[in-house]
Amino acid sequence: MSEADPDITKIGRRTVYENRWMRVHEDKVRRRDGSTGIYGFVDKPDFVIVAPIQDGIVHLVQQYRYPIGQRQWEFPQGSWEGDSACHPADVARGELEEETGLVAEEITEIGCLFPLYGTVSQSFRIFLATGLRQGRSRLEREEQDLVTKSFALADLEAMILNGEIQDAGTVASFGLLQLKKLI
Repeated sequence: MSEADPDITKIGRRTVYENRWMRVHEDKVRRRDGSTGIYGFVDKPDFVIVAPIQDGIVHLVQQYRYPIGQRQWEFPQGSWEGDSACHPADVARGELEEETGLVAEEITEIGCLFPLYGTVSQSFRIFLATGLRQGRSRLEREEQDLVTKSFALADLEAMILNGEIQDAGTVASFGLLQLKKLI
């Protein structure tokens, strides 16, 4: 095989599970050396994370995360499963208002990351929301336990450092905001 040959080629696919939020695939693959095997992964729609920050204050949401059996603080985040053609900035504005009741005058995309690219196809775009004013929240049925609270940026950093915030997307978004000197 030449350098131009792909490292792994899909030669078949079996979808082993599917629901509104995800598909689990098991692909039959051929590696560069000609050997075959399987690669299982989860296919999920991309999502957004919104960092609503103004005057040194950040707005977080907390909700119960069933897979880990815990309530967790995090930046507002989500996707619109039914409308994949929607622009990510519009999704960010919608998720922010839905979860916190906040409306952003300005929404700025600051990056795109993959949360777990060894097993999930999903990526997320990070947005900084500023010029905040109170609107009204519109929680979905699945979010009925969600609460929102404001924190000083220094408190957010302490929560990350002491392990109170464990959401990788929130931690990565906070780090990217700092590296880009946006906060």
